[in-house]
Amino acid sequence: MSDENTTRAGQEQARRDSIGRIVLLSFGLVAAAGSYLFVPPEWADLIVLICLGVLSAVGVMCLFLAAGGFIRFARAKAAASRAPALSEEIFEAIGDGAVICDRSGTALRGNSAYFRLGGGERELVSVERLFAESPDASEAIYRLAGAAEKGRRATEEIRMSRAIGGTSGAARWYRVKVNPIPADPQLVLWLISDITRDREHQENIFQELQNAIDYLDHAPAGFFSMEPDGRIRYINATLAEWLGIDLAEFEPGGSQIAEYVTADSLSLLEAASARGETVTEELEIDLCRANGTRKPARLLHRVPVSADGRLGASRTLVLEVTPGEAGAGQAAERRFIRFFNNTPMAIASVDREGVINLSNARFLKLFRRSGDGGRRIELASVVKAEERAALKSALGAAIDGQGDIAPVDAHFAEDESRSARFFVSPIVEGEPGEDAAIVYALETTEQRALEAQFAQSQKMQAVGQLAGGIAHDFNNVLTAIIGFSDLLLSNHRPSDPAFQDIMNIKQNANRAAGLVRQLLAFSRRQTLQPRVIRLDEVLSDLSVLLDRLLGEKVELKTEHASELWPVKADLNQLEQVVVNLAVNARDAMPEGGKLTIRTANIDEDGSARFRRREGFKAGEYVLIEIADTGTGMSPEVMEKVFEPFFTTKDTGKGTGLGLSTVYGIVKQTDGFIFVDSVPGKGSTFSILFPRHVPEAQEEAGEAKPKAEPTDLTGSAGILLVEDEEAVRAFAARALKARGYKVHEAASGREALDIMETEGAEVDLVVSDVVMPEMDGPTLLKELRKANPALKIIFVSGYAEDAFARHLPESEEFHFLAKPFSLKDLATAVKKALEA
Repeated sequence: MSDENTTRAGQEQARRDSIGRIVLLSFGLVAAAGSYLFVPPEWADLIVLICLGVLSAVGVMCLFLAAGGFIRFARAKAAASRAPALSEEIFEAIGDGAVICDRSGTALRGNSAYFRLGGGERELVSVERLFAESPDASEAIYRLAGAAEKGRRATEEIRMSRAIGGTSGAARWYRVKVNPIPADPQLVLWLISDITRDREHQENIFQELQNAIDYLDHAPAGFFSMEPDGRIRYINATLAEWLGIDLAEFEPGGSQIAEYVTADSLSLLEAASARGETVTEELEIDLCRANGTRKPARLLHRVPVSADGRLGASRTLVLEVTPGEAGAGQAAERRFIRFFNNTPMAIASVDREGVINLSNARFLKLFRRSGDGGRRIELASVVKAEERAALKSALGAAIDGQGDIAPVDAHFAEDESRSARFFVSPIVEGEPGEDAAIVYALETTEQRALEAQFAQSQKMQAVGQLAGGIAHDFNNVLTAIIGFSDLLLSNHRPSDPAFQDIMNIKQNANRAAGLVRQLLAFSRRQTLQPRVIRLDEVLSDLSVLLDRLLGEKVELKTEHASELWPVKADLNQLEQVVVNLAVNARDAMPEGGKLTIRTANIDEDGSARFRRREGFKAGEYVLIEIADTGTGMSPEVMEKVFEPFFTTKDTGKGTGLGLSTVYGIVKQTDGFIFVDSVPGKGSTFSILFPRHVPEAQEEAGEAKPKAEPTDLTGSAGILLVEDEEAVRAFAARALKARGYKVHEAASGREALDIMETEGAEVDLVVSDVVMPEMDGPTLLKELRKANPALKIIFVSGYAEDAFARHLPESEEFHFLAKPFSLKDLATAVKKALEA
């Protein structure tokens, strides 16, 4: 109350002093005006001007002082009465300096604490005036004044080099608040608190925290904290030094624990972190240093668990394992633990109920459920339901003490695409509740995949050999049919009744020849004419045809990569590949859909995603992806999709040779084709052709073909070697009809005998490749001994390179593919003779 009385007395005294000064000023002005009556007239005007000048100067000076805040105009009693009618007790009870101002910043009422901030002065000054002497506070006070003017709340903390109103001393901290008064929107309450001690306390706590962090960073043991998802939140300097991590570049949450421990150690950590209860576990693991080396360590690992079961960030102490730090028993135990956890075989022990008791890191990595939430689970539950009976039977035999238990192959319960082989061994001596058997597990996923790929490859190879053999025999038959049809047509006019029948025979023979070519394509023995091409240009030219084939219901979209690499392939066969796949995609979208054809360059790193596919070799490829949004294929259909004569279409609507032809063409071009499909979502065929690096003289594009000879007659001597009598008879008649002198031989031995007697008259040899006793390449080698310049034409239904690799690289020969027509034979002979 004494402070309140003193404040009130000071305010009363200030009011009396102000009234006295006003009265004194009034009497002075009246006296000055009265003295004007006694001034001589000649001085009156001058004195009046002097007085007006003085008053004007005083007025201007007052205006400047008022603008600068050095003069405050007294408020009327009505203005002062706008301050809220707070009781003096409540206003003074505010421990901080409090002052009520209007929005312009004029102070209307302040408490004793506010006057003490100003050094005990009894004059009520504004907050701006209170901090006017400190340039450190100018910006903060300006922001607060702006908030007060807009009627908003605001808070600032101001550091000053000395106390308010002081000339020296230690630095001080003040918290200044602006609070609008709801009772009168034009008034604002300013609160000023001295928070220097609070700041000093915070700085002391911060310094202690820094010291604690420094102690932890340089402790003789490592420490880290990781989130349940494996992100590292903190790592101390000791552990960072062990691992070779630069702490300046370490970002909390920016790296995973998997980067700094081995795969088996990670499995141990994950299992220990998922126990579901707050316990401290001791783990023996291997750390991975930045230089690639390993460092053994022992962890004291603790993961807090909240009341609702959520896992928190771990607190993990890392102890360095050094030789000789423990006794022989402890050292042996650690060696066993490290051996047990680092073995590549998954090991677990089970009790008599088949429940897992102990498991190593490899077992935890394969079957993560064994450590799920700390629950003890049955061993049989880690495999899929259909295969649990076999594993339970093996466990039962082991628990009964039986020996020579057969291994069990089973698939994982969580991922049926993976499999393992389980070996179960009994533990003869054991108490109830203790381990009764040991289970060893080896993952066989890759082994099974390789076995399946090998079996599929063997099956495709066997079918290919069968198809190739059938195609060879068919080619001989079709060559005779087509040849004799040509001979008959040459003797019949188009007006003859038999002409049309003969044409029908030849047309159907040509259709059969097309089926044979498809079989040869699958067996990779068809004749190709590879050249350097660019796939984007080929597909762009082909898109017009594809639009017509797909129809209106199917949308065609092409996406070509820029600067596509060239490939070397047969243009016609490549177009057949794309057309066959597009037609199949159309048939898989009876209600319409989208067909997307993409091309891209795949470098060696990018080809890694195909590395597990059948026979694939990493390298540089050009990729064609043909994706549809059709019905898709089941896994059973995908296994047989490239087999000849396999089709899902209705009877009579497909031969089953379309995709087998595609497979053969791609394989014969040293490429790869893979299919991915999801029933109901569509299929994607991925074709990879090896990148071709052109030589200097090589250019992309088709070479200009030579002009076909118009005169197919001649008089040269020809040796015709063919073991198929019908083909030999047709070819001999066709060549004799063109004027050639023909010598016939049914085998290579017979051909050599003819050359010994008639060799001087033979200018050209036309020989089959596959013959009994002596094949075509062997015959050529024998003929070259006597006549190195002899010209030869090989005739075969197989690809040219199928037998060319058995000849010397410098050997020159011509080639005619079966089945051939009369014109094809005459043209080939003419070209060979003119070469």
